[in-house]
Amino acid sequence: MKDFVYLASQSPRRRQLLEQIGVRYELLLPTAEEDAESLEVVVRGEAPLTYVKRVTQLKLEAAVMRMKQRGLPNAPVLCADTTVALGREILGKPEDDADALRILKTLSGQTHRVLTAVAVASGRRRFSAVSISEVTFTPMKLAEMKHYIESGEPMGKAGAYGVQGAAAAYISKIKGSYTGIMGLPLFETAQILRLI
Repeated sequence: MKDFVYLASQSPRRRQLLEQIGVRYELLLPTAEEDAESLEVVVRGEAPLTYVKRVTQLKLEAAVMRMKQRGLPNAPVLCADTTVALGREILGKPEDDADALRILKTLSGQTHRVLTAVAVASGRRRFSAVSISEVTFTPMKLAEMKHYIESGEPMGKAGAYGVQGAAAAYISKIKGSYTGIMGLPLFETAQILRLI
């Protein structure tokens, strides 16, 4: 298995997960001049699976260009993107506390999907995989949602929660990949890294 990659992700969880399987990495992050957030804009009517695959590929190509522009030694580049969906509705990262509350109200008492796409560029070759999991939230009281939002944990996370944090107290059932829900499905990632 390849034991070094450029990681084009700001997520501390993805770093932790790579470390868990013994993969060394160097961060390959966008500069302030790059509009990285624009890559995550949802196209009207786009299905969640189409969205997460498209965004991950866009992030990967941007990261490969970044590696070349910076004159870095060639090495595999890894990107991932996670989206939360209830039916066809994509529930992205909350814009503010009110948006986080809206998202949590939507997820309360429901089973939703978490789709995480991972993509790796190695030279001219591209490898990708998608992990799809189901997460069931118990009904949450308004006070519980507000308390969770006050912790700051929902911000910057698709679906306004982190499975590895305090939200776990409201998750009654998981079907699928825990690490995929965290943001980097390790089984699929390891499979890809064995191919290159």
